[in-house]
Amino acid sequence: MKLYTKRGDDGETDLFGGQRVAKDQLRVEAYGSVDELNAALGLAIAACGGNEQTRVRGVLQGLQHRLFDLGADLATPPDAAGAGKVRRIVMEDVEPLEKQIDDLDAGLPALRAFILPGGTELAARLHVARTVARRAERRVVSLMQAEEVGEPIAKYLNRISDLLFVLARAANQAAGVEDVAWEKG
Repeated sequence: MKLYTKRGDDGETDLFGGQRVAKDQLRVEAYGSVDELNAALGLAIAACGGNEQTRVRGVLQGLQHRLFDLGADLATPPDAAGAGKVRRIVMEDVEPLEKQIDDLDAGLPALRAFILPGGTELAARLHVARTVARRAERRVVSLMQAEEVGEPIAKYLNRISDLLFVLARAANQAAGVEDVAWEKG
């Protein structure tokens, strides 16, 4: 089997279920942004150092697997053939993210100012991933205004961006590096 099919050469792609759509269609933009987020998480994982980053690495690897589920969810319209076989993102997927955020945040100093993306390389990569998560969320919101999409998806992406923010702070703390505080004006 060849890696390339040439089916996308005309600017169209297949959704799960076989429907052909333009590659810039809202649904494709949404799951493409989720794919980009997954790649950004891979970069962050590559920057995880020794034992102090074992927890961060584990959280990110778990997120990568769920993002594949999310991509499949977005790539499969509810009325598509075989739609019932796709794992959908549900509210029960949001709750573990909230617990991870709360657990990590409890061990961090209170925020007294806005912080800039930076500190360690890992924290900077996590902030980049956070901004990609925010864009993916915006793409999903656009899609939700035009088509039926599971309600928990936008909430799930919103929590991922919050989790990446707190993971960036935790990465700095584990490395003994302070967050970079924003200096107004």
